[in-house]
Parts: sequence; structure tokens; C-alpha cells
Amino acid sequence: MSEKNDGANRDAKRSARERLQVERERQKTRDKRRRTLIVAGAVVGVLGLAAVVGVIAANAGKGGGKDAAGPVVAPSGATGKDALAIRTGKDEAKSTLVVWEDFRCPACKSFEDAYRTTIHELEAKGLLKVDYHLVTLIDGNMGGSGSLRSANAAACAQDAGKFSAYHDVLFMNQPEEIDDAYGKDARLLELAGKVEGLDTPAFRACVADGTHKSWVGKSQEAFRTGKFRGTPTVQLNGADIFGDQADPLTPQKLKEKVEAAAKGSGS
Repeated sequence: MSEKNDGANRDAKRSARERLQVERERQKTRDKRRRTLIVAGAVVGVLGLAAVVGVIAANAGKGGGKDAAGPVVAPSGATGKDALAIRTGKDEAKSTLVVWEDFRCPACKSFEDAYRTTIHELEAKGLLKVDYHLVTLIDGNMGGSGSLRSANAAACAQDAGKFSAYHDVLFMNQPEEIDDAYGKDARLLELAGKVEGLDTPAFRACVADGTHKSWVGKSQEAFRTGKFRGTPTVQLNGADIFGDQADPLTPQKLKEKVEAAAKGSGS
């Protein structure tokens, strides 16, 4: 009887150890999956958004890739150095907001969701113009081609005079960072249907042909050589105003800075 009990106890202990080992392996798998989904930046509040950096610039050499090879064709109305910016708002606006973004970047979406209304209001009042620079950091870090293809499609929308609306639609419908949904032209064309007058044969041909891919690649290279912190990078009248944890930007602060500049009282 005693030997049977000892044997049963040993079996129970061994079974417990085995269960513990199985649980440890499961936990390791869960931890690995979580690490895969973590992005380099963190969204600190919806309005503050302090230190929001989608991808560390140390990895900015990646992205663009062989798909961005070929002649550089800038979209209609592109401006700035090497015509690498797409401008929204009125040229005569006193303040200029420069934004470097990736359509696959979650932190960029957080910035757009929080500031979109304020930016459009300031543009409508003639107080602010925005120069958008499109980059492909997530493609380089996560794989895929969604950053490149969506940026090309946005440049095609610029040719059609629909950039601002399509830009907003892309961020509003952004897939999970690990989901390369924007690497499929069908999805980009589907979203174009949400912008009145954009889904035309000319737009479809521009998307399918990758007309502006090399231009996007050149923008990515400018970002890399510029040694920017990450995406989004946001500058107002030449000053980096985003990501300062000591004095986080908010939509109201942005509005006050732009209004003050319009009155000639600085930022």
C-alpha cells in the first residue's frame, strides 16, 4: 500500500512538473507574439501624443526597395526641395506645417486622428499650409509593400486634385501594422471609391503602373539622410514641435501657435 502511494505521489509530482513546463512554453509563445506586435513608439494620450514615434530613424535606411526603381516622376504640383512635398492649404498662409508620414505607421494615424480637424480648420481660414512628405519605414521594418504602394496611390490622387481627401481616407482605414493590406492595389482602389471623383481610369492606371514609386523612394531617401527621429515628424515654421514630453503638443496649442504667427506675435 505504501509503495503504491509513493508511486502515485511521484506520478502526481511528475504530472505537475509537466503541466508547469507546458504552461511556461505557452507563456514564452505569448511573450514572443507580443514583442512582434510592439512598435518602437508609444501613443501617450489622444491629445498629448508626446513622443509618438512610429519607427526609430535608425532603421530608416530600409524601405523603398527595388520596387521604387525607375525614373522619378513627381506628382502634379509637388513642391519643396526636389519637389518631394505635396502641399495642402493656401500658398499665402503664413505658417507652414511639415509632416513626414507613412500610411502604415500607427503613430501617424494617431497624430492624424487627433489633429485632422484642427489642421483642416486652419487651412480653411488661410492660416496654415501643410507640406506632406511620404515615406516607407514600415515596409522596411515589417516587410511588404503597403507603405510604398499607398504613397504612390496618394501621389496619383494628387494628380487628380484629390490628395487631401484620399490621404485622410487612407489613415482612417489603416490596417493593423503587421497587415500589409495596402500592398494590394485592389484595396487602394476600393478606398478611392470613398473619394468622390477619384476612381477614374487615369487614377487606376497610375496606381497599377506605380507611376510615382521612384518619387516615393526618393522621399524615403531624403528622410534617411535628413536623420529625422521617426514618423510622424512634425515641424511648424521650421521648428520641431512634436514629441516633446516636457511640453506635449495638443490641437489647441497648435491652433494658438498658428494664430499667433498670423498676428505676427511669434509662436
